[in-house]
Amino acid sequence: MEHQFTRIEYLFEENQLNSIKEATVCVVGLGGVGSQALLTLARTGVSKFVICDFDIINITNCNRQIIANLKTVGKFKTDVCEEMIKSINPNAEIVKLNERFSSESKLFNYHFDYLIDAIDDVENKYLLIKMCLMENIKFISSMGTAKKFDIKKLEIIDINKTEYDPLAKIIRKKLRDDNLKVKFKCLSSKEVVTLKGPNLGSYMPVTATAGLMIADYIIKEITNKE
Repeated sequence: MEHQFTRIEYLFEENQLNSIKEATVCVVGLGGVGSQALLTLARTGVSKFVICDFDIINITNCNRQIIANLKTVGKFKTDVCEEMIKSINPNAEIVKLNERFSSESKLFNYHFDYLIDAIDDVENKYLLIKMCLMENIKFISSMGTAKKFDIKKLEIIDINKTEYDPLAKIIRKKLRDDNLKVKFKCLSSKEVVTLKGPNLGSYMPVTATAGLMIADYIIKEITNKE
């Protein structure tokens, strides 16, 4: 009998499918990148999540965030993500944290096997990366996607090998200043930003592709599939 994961079952061996189903993935930051990665994982059979975001959906999110539309504006991103995951898989287990990740966060009170960092705030992003490194948690971090247009310039790469990514440069420096290991995978764009000014415009083909690439990375990590 066919069901919502039939086409996934054609692609993976039984032990890999079990690994996908049993893995707990944490997503911190449910914006254009994080929400796309989260819902892609849910559609691929991941059924255990810890999700963390303090924000509500804003009208300006509708241009790029898969969870944003005129009916969801004003709702907590965590609530909308939970509803959408449950509409895909009613048996999914979801821990929701309606909070901004910080040193006071309850995030690390919960178990998870993999973490996706999709935080925008630099200081809290660094704190999350630092804690993952210190706790030996498997994770991938999304660097900046604002003001980017070229999806072909996106890549998953070691943080030390990024090019033209000012956020990655800041994170590397902070890690070195704290004498921490500067080695982990990140989603980065090597596109040179040409737009000037303080406004951080975002283009859905870029943010969505970044989320898809991160979800793919996590699935390949879970299943050891090249």
